[in-house]
Amino acid sequence: MTNVITARNTRLYYGEHEALHGIDLDFPEHQITALIGPSGSGKSTFLRCLNRMNDLVAGVTITGSLKLDGKDIYSPQTDVVELRKHVGMVFQQPNPFPFSVFDNVAFGLRLAGIKDQAMIRQRVETSLKQAAVWDEVKDKLTENALAFSGGQQQRICIARVLAVQPEIILMDEPTSALDPVSAGKIEDLLLDLHDKFTIVIVTHNMQQASRISDRTAFFLDGKLVEAGSTKQLFMAPKQDATSDYLNGKFG
Repeated sequence: MTNVITARNTRLYYGEHEALHGIDLDFPEHQITALIGPSGSGKSTFLRCLNRMNDLVAGVTITGSLKLDGKDIYSPQTDVVELRKHVGMVFQQPNPFPFSVFDNVAFGLRLAGIKDQAMIRQRVETSLKQAAVWDEVKDKLTENALAFSGGQQQRICIARVLAVQPEIILMDEPTSALDPVSAGKIEDLLLDLHDKFTIVIVTHNMQQASRISDRTAFFLDGKLVEAGSTKQLFMAPKQDATSDYLNGKFG
C-alpha cells in the first residue's frame, strides 16, 4: 500500500508553546483516514499542516518531516499554490464565494490559467456530478451559490475542490454544521470518492468515523495516542486513553 503523505516527528509551536508533540502518521493512497479526539487535541492543527494552512498563522514553527509523494511539504522550493492544488481543503462551515454556482466551481481552474471554455464547462459538470449535487443545481448554475441550503453549499464547495483534480482532500468537520440528512449525503459522497482520492477527515462524530473511514488516528493533548485500521481501533484499542474516549469517559 502506497503512503501518499508521511509525517515523522512533526512538531508545531505557537511561539514557545509546543502544540503538536512528535506526530508519526502515514496516509495510505485512496483511503479515508479519520482524525478523532476531544476539542483542543491537535487534530485540526495537524490537518492544517498537510497543506501549509498554518503558514497563515503568526508565530508558528513546524519541525520534523512532512512529505507528499516523497517530497518535503515544507521545503523552501515547495510552491504553496501548487501544493494546495494537490491537497484540497473543505472547511467546517460551507464557504462558497458570493457568486454563481458555475463561477464557484470554475474558480480554481481560472486561477490556474485555464482559458478553454469547453474544458471549464466539462470540468464544472463532472465535478458537480462527483459531488452528488449536479441534479439539484444543473438548471440553476447562474444562481448565487449562497442561495442554496447548507448541505448543497457544502457539496458545491467539495465540487470546487474536485474541479482542480487534487490528489488529497482534507476535510475539517465538514458535516458538523449540517442537518443529519445533509450529513448523510456527504458521508455517502465520501465513500463514492475514496476510490479516486485520498481523504483525511477531522470529525468529532465517532459514529461517522466508524462508518466511513478505513483508518482512524486518535489525538489527545497534541499527541498521537494511537492509529490503525478503524475496525481494530474501535473494537480493540491498544491504549487505555483510546478506550476511555471511545466509551465516553471524557471528550
